[in-house]
Amino acid sequence: MQHTLLIAMFLVSAYLLFYNIFTARSPLPKTCSRQARPSGQESTRHCSPQWDLMFLKVHQAGSSPVLNILFRYGEKHRLKFAFPSGRSDFNYPAPFERRSIADYAPGACYNVIATHMRFNRAELGQLLPPDRHYFTILRLPAPLFESSFHYYSPTIPLTWRIPGPNRLATFLGDPWAYYSPGAFNSHYLRNLQFFDLGYNKDMDPHDLALPGIFKELEAHFALVMLAEHFDESLILLKDLLCWEMEDMMYFRLNARATGDVEPLDLELQWKALEWNQVDALLYAHFNRTFWRKVETFGRTRMAWEVAELRWLNARMAEACIEGDGPVGAAFQPWQPAGRRNSAGYNRKQQVEAPYEELCNAMLTPEMQYMGNMGVSLWKMRLWAFLHNLVNW
Repeated sequence: MQHTLLIAMFLVSAYLLFYNIFTARSPLPKTCSRQARPSGQESTRHCSPQWDLMFLKVHQAGSSPVLNILFRYGEKHRLKFAFPSGRSDFNYPAPFERRSIADYAPGACYNVIATHMRFNRAELGQLLPPDRHYFTILRLPAPLFESSFHYYSPTIPLTWRIPGPNRLATFLGDPWAYYSPGAFNSHYLRNLQFFDLGYNKDMDPHDLALPGIFKELEAHFALVMLAEHFDESLILLKDLLCWEMEDMMYFRLNARATGDVEPLDLELQWKALEWNQVDALLYAHFNRTFWRKVETFGRTRMAWEVAELRWLNARMAEACIEGDGPVGAAFQPWQPAGRRNSAGYNRKQQVEAPYEELCNAMLTPEMQYMGNMGVSLWKMRLWAFLHNLVNW
């Protein structure tokens, strides 16, 4: 009894300590104009740069580079971001609500809303008019399921009782033996993309309402990017927002280490698609809309612009990245509870002066970047501290 009491007192003390350390207020608003062009921005094309936008960051879709692009652009033009309070998402998996924004007050305006959330158009429309640019990203459902299963399994109690050395294969062999729709964090195990977009993850794939839902989403989102065609997606985004090619430069961030990825064989891919049929139908719909946009943009023009973007990325990699070796804390991505599988980059010790600031920005993972922008992440840091303490 005394031992239990001492542990409880220690945990409460740790909670209070970390609360005081990490409860920093979010920065005061920068600009929040709906009219004028961002300061210092002169487009080389016959359009005006857009900066009132919402990016829905779907889980495990390889979208961390998009956040980095938005953070860099926002800092450069002093745009106002809506950030969560104490964490990196807007009270996910609950649907988005305005009150989940740090320091929110009625009448507040924001230029950019961009991080993990469960899409709620009615609430978002109160902050950012629906005629502004909403965009998101999708990934092929089978590899996304594999990634989600392994990345989040320490936080999904349903997976803890799955036997055998290959729990994913065991699960896909008979999903209903282990899955329960209402269980804690079960959304990570089925139709995760459809769920993030605000819908029922367990919807019947033969439901006649699905085509209408896809059309509704198509009307809400000006662009649905595809992770498998990331560079082409960025070119379409650049064109949509009337930004410059230099604004779209990126490094792959928060990617899993190569040795941690378990490619699915053909049989498991089909089983994963069968289990995530709604996500598969969702992806197929927006794959078609994506390539229609590419056709409208022009395939030859697309090829040239993708080549230019890749050349710029390679130039920045040569200027910024050292190579293999231990990754410093400043550039080490956030690791989920119980995992150490996200790779980072080493910055060169000596970076030429013209590239130094941009190198630091492009290499900074999203959690550190949010912290640098004044976001309090004390809840996440406290959770990580307590998790490590329990497993010490």
